[in-house]
Amino acid sequence: MRTLRSSSEPRIFFPWESRGGVLRWLAFGRLRKFLLVAAFLAFLVSVAKRERERAGIRRTQATLLDVRRALDAYLADHDGSCPPSVAALHEGGIMKGDSRDAWGRPLRLVCPGTRDGASYELMSDGPDGEPGGLDRIE
Repeated sequence: MRTLRSSSEPRIFFPWESRGGVLRWLAFGRLRKFLLVAAFLAFLVSVAKRERERAGIRRTQATLLDVRRALDAYLADHDGSCPPSVAALHEGGIMKGDSRDAWGRPLRLVCPGTRDGASYELMSDGPDGEPGGLDRIE
């Protein structure tokens, strides 16, 4: 004969016998798959955004290196006098190619340089475009 359990007896629940709640609601049907796909897409977007900014920084550093070489050639040809702007390097035929940073803004030339021993300072304002900002590229 079977005996019926009274409701006052304690029952032990194993982890796979959950009573319900938030975890059961999240594991319900398509919602779990949707949340996983949304989390994965958010991760991909954040990685792509970070990599795009880093690629812009690398491209700007390469442009700065090319402009520095042209500036050094200009200084050697003109007895150490600085050009009035980076555009003067294009006009003089010393530099060919683009002299803008990866975000389309012109490079900043400070001549004479403010640091000791520097004849000039060449920099980009960085991704935010603020002059002298913390993300400038020198």
